Amino acid sequence: MSDMGNPDLLRVARQWRGLLQGDAAQRLGVSQAMLSRVENRLSGFTGDLIERAAAVFGMPRTFFIQTDTVLGAPVSVHPMWRKKAAVSAREMDQIVAELNLRLMHMRRLLRAVEIEATYPIPALPVDEFESVERIAALARAQWQMPAGPVPNLTRLLEAAGIVVVHSDMAGSAVDGVTFSAPGLPPLIVLNVNQPADRMRFTLAHELGHLVMHRTQPTQQMEEQANEFASFFLMPTQDIKPYYARRIDLRLLAELKPVWRVSMASLLMRARSLGLLAYNQERYLWQQFSIAKIRQGEPPELDFAAEPATVLPDLMEAHIRQLGYSIPDLAGMLQLEPEELNALYGLSITPQPPAAAHLRIIK
Repeated sequence: MSDMGNPDLLRVARQWRGLLQGDAAQRLGVSQAMLSRVENRLSGFTGDLIERAAAVFGMPRTFFIQTDTVLGAPVSVHPMWRKKAAVSAREMDQIVAELNLRLMHMRRLLRAVEIEATYPIPALPVDEFESVERIAALARAQWQMPAGPVPNLTRLLEAAGIVVVHSDMAGSAVDGVTFSAPGLPPLIVLNVNQPADRMRFTLAHELGHLVMHRTQPTQQMEEQANEFASFFLMPTQDIKPYYARRIDLRLLAELKPVWRVSMASLLMRARSLGLLAYNQERYLWQQFSIAKIRQGEPPELDFAAEPATVLPDLMEAHIRQLGYSIPDLAGMLQLEPEELNALYGLSITPQPPAAAHLRIIK
């Protein structure tokens, strides 16, 4: 077993636990200056410090001697591209650390079980097309989607080989994030604390990044992704007839379970279609405030969040068909078993092994 640890994974473990460098150094029994030198590869990360890191951060010793490359924040959540400073540096570090852990897990799970996509992710750079609405329409056309609402957006993206994961996102205000790494399928992590309607809009927003923003990022990318989500979930020619009668709170409430988006999104879509006079729109937003719909839409209109299935299927394949126990799987992913349960909610009874390499088709 190697006596040399990976300093990048020392930083990942510290940030995933939500610890600042000074707090971590105190728990490790070293100075902050020393920990900084180790994390920046100016001093060695070796035997005794590896053992202490394993104990302090609650990770197996073997976690710290892996050779995985650690990636930085994806562009869509990088602080320089965010208009609001609603996410602290500590929360951002914790989110990026979790994303790196999940990518490491995917890499190991896909060694024995491959994901076979039904269709590819459209590549439609925003600077090559006339409008975001056209891009959304082309994406739907490439996937041969029927007209009307999208019944299950998560299943649709998983069929394109995208891995969707739910997380509390370190308790932050980040709704979702997309992470792409060479040789791995795209990973979209959604904040589980948002309502199901917002989660679907966030997922469509992240799909917009994958479809439109594969090259140079811009200051407009977040607004463009929001437009893509609106057009993708509510195409003009499909939703316009639903606004044929007077647009009021009752109509918006009736349309929410049909289109599986929020009442607020439906109101903004009506505005973008030019179906609301200024005074009418202003009155409706006032009604939203009076009914406290801005704080939370009527609970009787809520619907269940769409389950993400790819990672659970990968876990199930390892346990049911490849004969892994949960401790075996935790060992492969370099986590303690109880942490694996917390991250992925495993409760599968192992079956005898059936094959050495499996394929999951979505």
